[in-house]
Amino acid sequence: MAESESLHLCIGVLGISGGSLLLLVNNYASSPDEPLITNTALGVLLLIFAALLAYSGVRRNQSHNVLYGSLCLTVSALWCGSGLVHILAGENIINSSRGLRDAMVPGLAAFTLALLAICIVAILCHEVVLSFIALSICLACAHQIAGLADSAFGQAATAVCYLMVCFVGAYFGSGRLLSYITQRKIQLPGTFNKDSAKPMQSQEANDVVTVGVIMNLLSASVLACPLLGVVPKLFSGHVPWLWTAGVFQLGVCVKSYRSMDTLAATFYGFTSILRFTEGYTALVVHFTNQVPYSPVPFPVVFSVLFFILALFNLQGGFVNTIYQLFFVAYCIAIASEPQSFFQRGTQGIQAAIFVASAFVLIITLYNMASSNKIPTGAGFLKNLLARSNRFVLQTNGKELHAPYLGYSKYADAEVLGHGCSVLAAFSITASLSSGNPLAILILPWAVVSGGVLHLICGSVAFSRGKTLESTSFVLYGIMWTVWGLTRFGGLYGDVRGLHLAVGIISFMLFNVLVTAGALFLNKAWFIYTFTFQLILISFLLDAVGALPYGYDIGVTIILGLVSFYMFLASIFNCTFKSPQMPFGDPFIKLSGFGGGKDSCPHLPARNSSSVQQIAEIMKNGGICGMPTDTVYVLVAACNRPQAVEKAYRVKKQAKERPMSLWISSIKQLEPVRDQISPLLWEFMEAAWPSSISLVIARAPWMEFFGLGDSSKYIGTPQSIAIRNPDCTVATHLINAVGPIAVTSANPTGEADTTHHNQVYAKLGDKVDGVLCDGPSPENIASTVVDCTKIESGQIGFFRVGLIPKSKVLQIFEEIQKKHMHGQMNAAFETDVAVSQTNLSETRTDSGIGQNAPADSQSSLDLSQHEHQEEEDESL
Repeated sequence: MAESESLHLCIGVLGISGGSLLLLVNNYASSPDEPLITNTALGVLLLIFAALLAYSGVRRNQSHNVLYGSLCLTVSALWCGSGLVHILAGENIINSSRGLRDAMVPGLAAFTLALLAICIVAILCHEVVLSFIALSICLACAHQIAGLADSAFGQAATAVCYLMVCFVGAYFGSGRLLSYITQRKIQLPGTFNKDSAKPMQSQEANDVVTVGVIMNLLSASVLACPLLGVVPKLFSGHVPWLWTAGVFQLGVCVKSYRSMDTLAATFYGFTSILRFTEGYTALVVHFTNQVPYSPVPFPVVFSVLFFILALFNLQGGFVNTIYQLFFVAYCIAIASEPQSFFQRGTQGIQAAIFVASAFVLIITLYNMASSNKIPTGAGFLKNLLARSNRFVLQTNGKELHAPYLGYSKYADAEVLGHGCSVLAAFSITASLSSGNPLAILILPWAVVSGGVLHLICGSVAFSRGKTLESTSFVLYGIMWTVWGLTRFGGLYGDVRGLHLAVGIISFMLFNVLVTAGALFLNKAWFIYTFTFQLILISFLLDAVGALPYGYDIGVTIILGLVSFYMFLASIFNCTFKSPQMPFGDPFIKLSGFGGGKDSCPHLPARNSSSVQQIAEIMKNGGICGMPTDTVYVLVAACNRPQAVEKAYRVKKQAKERPMSLWISSIKQLEPVRDQISPLLWEFMEAAWPSSISLVIARAPWMEFFGLGDSSKYIGTPQSIAIRNPDCTVATHLINAVGPIAVTSANPTGEADTTHHNQVYAKLGDKVDGVLCDGPSPENIASTVVDCTKIESGQIGFFRVGLIPKSKVLQIFEEIQKKHMHGQMNAAFETDVAVSQTNLSETRTDSGIGQNAPADSQSSLDLSQHEHQEEEDESL
């Protein structure tokens, strides 16, 4: 992992150096009249470097090094916006030097301040190289602004700044790359320090929010510059900056879900909508020469959503709440002024957001990168509610965002999805009776909030295993996008008719299936999907020209209100453990998935009482699902033969895939120790507890555990697989019940079970209880070792899994030496050493002698165990 992180750091630093070299050459060799590199070519090259830095920044953020990640992503956004502006200039969309100056200055000003903030925090955190690179690019942006304002200033100063970045970055990046290639055998002076390998923040922190704040700073700079007289007006040259900010904030939204930060993901999802809308208004002016008009309902509703989000962000501190209240004021300003983004009231709020973003950026960046913290009042709400028994905050444990049918590292996206449904529904309540449809601000609200954000929420819901929610979000996202572009984008024209209605009818049929599925989920989702069916009916009636007056307005308001309740309930329930805003029980309950917790107990594995309750179920002949150090398994007590047979039948086990035997400690084998060879016993002691399964020869000692006739379901006639897991929950349960028979908790032929919700989903109500511990800690199988020929000094491997082969062989070598020295006279130690040398020479890489006969690897049928291990990842 450390080597991979070092490689991504090299890519980022060398990418910055490469881009700096490009700008160095262009600035140094260009004249005011004739640039060295054409604008279009320069823009394309900058976009390539921006993509490289974005990749490196995302990868560095995954290692929780917030300063390096923020620098890479900030420079990536700078060069992405600059590249797009240069492309517009090269294609004569911006057709004058004055136009290029007006387009570049607002973005460069924002990044000058952002890079200065990164530089200051890097100095405070003793990151010398990082602070030098950030300061040099910051000065380059400042000098570029001066050069654009006054051509007499020249471009040499900008070139000098990029020259320093190029030299330092090339040395540092090359040193790190050389260290990576030589596996740290060669390290150039100054490229490593003691703190560089340490994470600069906790694993739980959301390390991309600083990029989202920088994008707010960028858009605020673009909109505030016309108010301050820096540029004459908002125009098409500013669209690259605004849409770059929108795209990066969408990325911040997705990364925030990866960090389990629902509130931050929702906030930056909302702000990305504003960024795309701001860019859209400037684009419309360019193509239509008409300033867009903003209908009142949408921004009013948006201000309400921002206000609710700000209130719930109190749990993160006063800074976040106060900062988000600025966006409440911004939406109110949009609603109060018809030509909002071009009027001074809205631009004045953006100037305030610019100042607030600068302060929030420094505070957030410093608190993430430094061990010292600037107080933000983060614990105030928690301490206040601790005195109340009515409101109990949710803990940020793994159960809060537990996936339903698979392992996932995403938080729940329903808050953002339902919020976007509110926005899309209220946006289409505006009338399009007259004027150019592009000049009424409906299209971006419907397409971006209703379409793009819904698709993102659907993909996140799918990754969490929430199939119906994912399907509905994706379906509605496609519908909002198509309908927004046709009806509100000026593409509708005179094509109303039956052929257009056919497409809408297909959406209606799909939504009927979604609505039917919602009957099994809860009442709120059923009402939501049913209400959207009414929206589709209004689209159909409009397509055939038979829409009753007021029908579409009525159903969209109903959908908006239903979506608002679901938004409020989702954000309330993910914040508070109690009380909860109800979604309602499902209209129809089946015995399968959805009713599992009613049919059998689903108990938290962290509680001792839960383990004891599952133990009692197993003592009474029940079979249960249980977490392990690998995946979830289905278990039965060995002294309950009927339970062992039941587990075998429930699993639908094939004959070539037998069950295995698990113990909590080798002490449980103490009564039958005389039936186990001393070498095997010592190997067991050294190898366990761990994710190592040992396949040993079958012996009469198995009757000691009370298996009776059910012993035929464990192992094969020649051998069995036995294991002592390295899992506290499993150990406690086996201590309470005795040795257990184990198989993987999935029907034969299906994928492994990696979450407790999957146990009931896959095996139904045939399971008598489930111990719940969230996602499996590992998705890698155990290592299975063949010990049937261990007395001849040979072991083999049926499968190499979580424990490396070299580790197992090392343990076996040590046990062999110890065993042989203990059994022989000290006078023969020389002969022992010679025999050990000969043994190591004849052993192959797998630990099996080359001179052994073909069947020496195992006396059992290898194909049986190979099939068994492919099926039972839990061994």
